[in-house]
Amino acid sequence: MHKIMSEAVIALGANLKLREYGPKVTLQRAIDAILRQGVVIRATSRFFETPCFPVGAGPDYVNAAALIETDRTPPELLNLLHQIEHEFGRERVQRWGMRTLDLDLVCYDDLILPDRPEFDRWLTLPAEEQTQKAPDQLILPHPRLQDRAFVLVPMADVAPDWRHPVLGRTVTEMLADLPAGDIAAVKAA
Repeated sequence: MHKIMSEAVIALGANLKLREYGPKVTLQRAIDAILRQGVVIRATSRFFETPCFPVGAGPDYVNAAALIETDRTPPELLNLLHQIEHEFGRERVQRWGMRTLDLDLVCYDDLILPDRPEFDRWLTLPAEEQTQKAPDQLILPHPRLQDRAFVLVPMADVAPDWRHPVLGRTVTEMLADLPAGDIAAVKAA
C-alpha cells in the first residue's frame, strides 16, 4: 500500500549553546535528527543570523528552514519536533524566550488548522496579547509567519512559491511586503 506524502515547512532556530556547540552546529544536528526519524528533507535553506525576537530577549539567533515530505499527520509531526527539541535541551519556560532549539511547523500542504474561525482568531490576535497567550492546539499555517523576516527569508530559499491558503500570497510576496529594515537584519551566517 502506497502512503500519501505531504509537504511541510519547518522553521529552525537557536540562540543558546548546547553543551559546547553553538547554534549553527545545533541546527545541523537537528536536521540530522529529523532525517533519522524517516522524514524526507527535500531542501534546506542557508543559515541566517537574525536579531533576537522580541528585541532584548537574549542573544541573536541562527535560523533556517527545511522543506520536508512526510506521511505523518500534522499533530504527529509536531509531536516529533517537540521530542527532538527536548532531546536538544529545549525548556519551555518563557514564550518567545531564549532556546537551545526551536522547531516550528510553519505550514503543511495548504491545510488550515484546526479550522478557519480559530485560525482567524489567532491571525488577528492583538500584538499585546501575542506575548501572553499561546494556543493549546496546533494552528496552521503559523499565524505570525507573514510578519517575520526570520521565517520568510529562510523559507524563500526552500518554498518561495508556497501560497498562504488564507492570505493568498506566496512566500516571495509576503517577504516583499515586510519593511526593508526587517529583511536587511536577516544576514547569511
